[in-house]
Amino acid sequence: MSEYIFEGRDIKQYFPVKDFLGRKKSEVKAVDGVSIAIREGETYGLVGETGCGKSTLGRTLLKLLEPTQGSIWYKGKELTDMKVNEMRAYRKELQMIFQDPYTSLNPRKKVGKILEEVLEIHGQQKGRKETVMQILEKVGLRKEFYDRYPNEMSGGQRQRVGIARALLLNPSVIVCDEPVSALDVSIQSQIINLLLDLQQERKIAYLFIAHDMSVVKYISNRIGVMYLGNLVEEASTDELFGMPMHPYTQALLSAVPSTNPHIRKQRIVLEGDVPSPLSPPEGCVFHTRCPYAMPICKNQKPEWKRINEGHCVACHLYKAEEKVEDN
Repeated sequence: MSEYIFEGRDIKQYFPVKDFLGRKKSEVKAVDGVSIAIREGETYGLVGETGCGKSTLGRTLLKLLEPTQGSIWYKGKELTDMKVNEMRAYRKELQMIFQDPYTSLNPRKKVGKILEEVLEIHGQQKGRKETVMQILEKVGLRKEFYDRYPNEMSGGQRQRVGIARALLLNPSVIVCDEPVSALDVSIQSQIINLLLDLQQERKIAYLFIAHDMSVVKYISNRIGVMYLGNLVEEASTDELFGMPMHPYTQALLSAVPSTNPHIRKQRIVLEGDVPSPLSPPEGCVFHTRCPYAMPICKNQKPEWKRINEGHCVACHLYKAEEKVEDN
């Protein structure tokens, strides 16, 4: 039995690009062979620049998008080929908090009806209002919010409704797709602390997708770094921040402001633009912007290497302690 509660193995998500006659002419490689695994009660942070495939990976793992290739596992059960009706039983266990609290709620329905609809779909016929009232209180909203429309609420309040919707069915895994990126800094801390309190109480596993390294450092146990649809480094939070190994990770961390005014960090500025996922570079996808690029980087894709326990990297600069088959 795996120690992990939720896994994605060699996940690929390609989107076809068609011409005006509907014929496929190319494809966007949004996620290109990523493997991640999450333990019960753990927060796995997923970071990277906008457009690197983080959100697409999260949606694919929940089968909101069907994977082009790869397998998805939950508690030792493979979900990859399950049909919609078969997946319904697992929807109670696998939930998502969407990025934008302004568009993820139906503006024509009151909050109470939005939340009750979740219970109705999953067969709860009685006591729906009482259940919704309890979950609203749990996420810090007063009972009168039951009769409010989303446009009568602030961004932080709407995001709490999104969290309440994800929690209604008592899930084991929640994919948090940049749940605080649209909120003010003061509200961000409230939402993050709420998520941590709920995790401690219910032992929920989070896949926390974000581009803010400071937020990810605060909430995550382990962190994976994505670039152009590929996972380039994975480590525990302390190790990643203390000893980043991939040049892309080093560049990301160099942009994080220091809380110590006496420490001056040297900013690593990457040259050039992120290549298009329509035509990613051969070899290492990062070699076009890497300050340490070697000839091998242009021709050969780096293997996923274990540098030490729990710290893996895909880079030709390092030799593996032990080759890892996944990724």
